[in-house]
Amino acid sequence: MKIGLRLTTAAILALLALVPFALLAVLVARGWTPLHDLDVAVTDTLHEWALGHPGWTRATRWWTTIFSPNPLRLAALILVIWLVRRRSRRLALWVAITMVVGGVLGPLLKLLVGRIRPELLDPVARAAGQSFPSGHALNATLTAGVFVLVLLPMVREGRRWLLWGAAIVLAVLTGLTRVVLGVHWTSDVVAGWLLGVAVVAATAAAFTPLRPGTVVEEGLDPQLAGTDGEPPRR
Repeated sequence: MKIGLRLTTAAILALLALVPFALLAVLVARGWTPLHDLDVAVTDTLHEWALGHPGWTRATRWWTTIFSPNPLRLAALILVIWLVRRRSRRLALWVAITMVVGGVLGPLLKLLVGRIRPELLDPVARAAGQSFPSGHALNATLTAGVFVLVLLPMVREGRRWLLWGAAIVLAVLTGLTRVVLGVHWTSDVVAGWLLGVAVVAATAAAFTPLRPGTVVEEGLDPQLAGTDGEPPRR
């Protein structure tokens, strides 16, 4: 695939997630009443549940701490180092670029949108900074995405759905913990997921000449899993 076509594919894949993200951002910035009312209703419901289930709330705090942005970035860094040691430097560069791009976009968009976090009378958790999009949801999606697309070739074909399932569970549960704890609106979390998918899709399409369907099934570098532990040459 020529570089021009590859970049076109990257742009199309990014737009598929960026269009709903942009629409959501506009609705949030303009304070669209139906979205605000939905956010408030979900937050109030989950907050009541959190107050009534302290054990589960503690578990939610543990989850959101373990899978917060910095530990996830550390995991991605370990993945980069592992890829470099296997001489997959180009793939390592893709992981690094994906995490950095997402890591820069998140805080920048928080400043641009300037949304205030939920203010609850009896909060079960607190968080600083702006609210939109959720950094936890964004970074969980980024990390899950890079790990899946790197590790897919090393998993037997019949079990690759388990890797995808684990990635989806990580991203979804990490985002949901932020709403349960009352530190993000639901639309913040959805925006984080959409932005993460857009970044991973765009950088992956720009990185590889493979078709999107092939990437989803076999990962970015099907040759990564060498025989007898031999690393692929780059």
